Amino acid sequence: MKISEKKYPSSKGEITVFKVENSTGASVELSTLGAGIVSVSVPDRNGKIENVALSYADPADYIADGPCLGKCPGRYANRICKGHLEVDGVTYQLAINNGPNALHGGPEGFQNQNWEAEKLADGVKFTYHAKDGEEHYPGNLTVTATYHWNDDNVLTLDFHAESDRDTVINMTNHAYWNLNGADCGSCLEQEMKIKAEKWLPTDETQIPTGELAPVEGTPMDFRSFKKIAKDIKADFKALKIGKGYDHCWAIDREKDGGIVVDAVELRDSRSGRKLIVGTDQPGVQIYTGNWLAGSPKNRSGRSYEDYDGVAVEMQGFPDAPNKPNFPSQLLKAGESYDRHIRFAFTVE
Repeated sequence: MKISEKKYPSSKGEITVFKVENSTGASVELSTLGAGIVSVSVPDRNGKIENVALSYADPADYIADGPCLGKCPGRYANRICKGHLEVDGVTYQLAINNGPNALHGGPEGFQNQNWEAEKLADGVKFTYHAKDGEEHYPGNLTVTATYHWNDDNVLTLDFHAESDRDTVINMTNHAYWNLNGADCGSCLEQEMKIKAEKWLPTDETQIPTGELAPVEGTPMDFRSFKKIAKDIKADFKALKIGKGYDHCWAIDREKDGGIVVDAVELRDSRSGRKLIVGTDQPGVQIYTGNWLAGSPKNRSGRSYEDYDGVAVEMQGFPDAPNKPNFPSQLLKAGESYDRHIRFAFTVE
């Protein structure tokens, strides 16, 4: 495995971007800014290698961007209702940064921090130390995001965290995918399959109601491959609230904690590329880039447009700290938080 690095100035200090290239020439680029995925360059059915992860031209433009492109948000990814959080009987008020709610750990979050980095034989290990009270969360928390890249074009991401006080945590990666090429326009003609019989309905502010509803008979049914575009404009309240898909599905699993290797699959008929995402997380937030317009310029010299990429965010359920029936995202002092995400790229 060949690993090289480049450094770039920013308001957060020097950002390092690592390029990890395998024996076939396929590669990933990973940034210390938000422990982010900057690019994933993999072959199409004809062997042409091209980046399929939406990317900005300037590594510093990832700071405080609206789409949270490619980064690892935290301490709690996704939404918490009205920023209200209770741990061990103590109420904490988080910053409100998404309508009336808290999103992705706050205005700064982990995604806008410059993480420490350690090169590995086949990847990079990123570390961030969050202080007690940072973004109003309890506990000094150390989190690592470790990426490995192999000759089969599989990118794995392992999260590990420990805290000195009881706290909550929900880690994911927020890369946007376009299997026809990162700067090729809309992703909506690509097909998606989600291994989920139930999804999480929300209120008008996109906070889950607490219900797990069947996907059958609704536009939320992706149990078989279908084009993302097929139902995105349907007369369905959930899709109107978010201007497209921005919802969590409960991943079908045979046992708690096991890896579901094919939780979500994406495929593009034009390039032949396919992405299979696996995880031990209970849910997946699918976001079809409904508000990408106006983002920083990409490597083609333009801003992305709405629906140019789809985010597949393997994670715990949004607002789980306020929903006792949801899988718990509580991390107790002295215990370990460990989660796994696997991105496997192939062609067909």
